[in-house]
Amino acid sequence: MEELDGNAAAGMLGEVFALELTAARGRCDGCGNVAAVGEARAYVEAPGLVIRCRSCKSVLLVLVRGEDRYWLGVQGLTWLELARP
Repeated sequence: MEELDGNAAAGMLGEVFALELTAARGRCDGCGNVAAVGEARAYVEAPGLVIRCRSCKSVLLVLVRGEDRYWLGVQGLTWLELARP
């Protein structure tokens, strides 16, 4: 599976969130690294989207797209900071 930067997740994340999520900053629950989602590592060839911490490779966010719904897991983020438009 090819590893890309988190900006590769923009299209799929944009389907779910009205705000630009790749610019959002989050804190990894595993190692405490704080960075923009766009700086994380994205895996987009899976049945969904997996975003991993660039420092420790912990899973930060998982997004799976179904026929009529989405499943979102953010178990690896302590917090996510979104800028208001």
